[in-house]
Amino acid sequence: MLASSSFDAGRALELARATLDIEARALEALKDRQGDGFVAALRAILACRGRVVVMGMGKSGHVGRKVAATLASTGTPALFVHPGEASHGDLGMVTRGDVVLAISNSGESDEIAAIVPAIKRLDVVLVAMTGNVDSSLGRHADIVVSSAVDQEACPLNLAPTASTTAQMALGDAIAVALLDARGFREEDFARSHPGGSLGRKLLMHVADLMRSGDAVPRVAADTLMADMLHEMTKKGLGFTAVCDQRGRVAGIFTDGDLRRLIETGADLRAMRAADVMSTQPKLVRDDALAVAAAELMERHRVTGLLVVDAAGSLVGALNSNDLMRAKVI
Repeated sequence: MLASSSFDAGRALELARATLDIEARALEALKDRQGDGFVAALRAILACRGRVVVMGMGKSGHVGRKVAATLASTGTPALFVHPGEASHGDLGMVTRGDVVLAISNSGESDEIAAIVPAIKRLDVVLVAMTGNVDSSLGRHADIVVSSAVDQEACPLNLAPTASTTAQMALGDAIAVALLDARGFREEDFARSHPGGSLGRKLLMHVADLMRSGDAVPRVAADTLMADMLHEMTKKGLGFTAVCDQRGRVAGIFTDGDLRRLIETGADLRAMRAADVMSTQPKLVRDDALAVAAAELMERHRVTGLLVVDAAGSLVGALNSNDLMRAKVI
């Protein structure tokens, strides 16, 4: 490997800016190259009864893996199959009704060319994403999407640079157009990303996080103050629900309410829950999204909520720590 004894920072920045300029121009030109082939590819994928099988060699293979992942996460079942391995058994992953998206800048990749006859014998649509529509791959494909660029960013015009950027962007364009055509929504994206922050916000409900059963602090309206404080201490949430005989929430008593009572100098020993409770507690339904509970806490500047079911009966309790542990906030 050749090495230089001196590093020219100015030259490096010049090359970096030139690279970005070349790739930006390549993407601009790519827009005008899209037309009937792009639309036909979308129609074929939307009509596909199976999956989109993406193939590519070398740098195009790396792009292909990303394209397959993007398609799969946005509502289009897809997988990547290495063309070299396809010749040794992995072609069995391609099944009747699939669409094969073969990516090759030159369109003359030996590994892809070797399996095109076998692909053509299957009941699949072969879509070529290539920089050379007149290549072997372009001629044998059912649909051709042009990813041609006028110039690579590599000073030698050899290393795939602008061409792989074009392939990546074109894959994103296909994915975006497909998700729009399918009516793909945030909720659908979250189902494919349950471990991400969006998944937590859109899929996790209050019922998934709330304290329930004996962990919920609750007392009757006629409970003495001493017993109510014991319930609050035992459950450790800093508040307790006050319920009527049917289990519906009549009020709430919090640590803050207790401090304010003490400041008044009132005699607490004879007081009962009904005497000191707040009669308009903040409630949240058990089927509400957890993020909605977080917004309710923030809006009203409270750290805990009582959870009720559709009938208004107390079924749980939730505090900000529960939301933080679940990484909802």
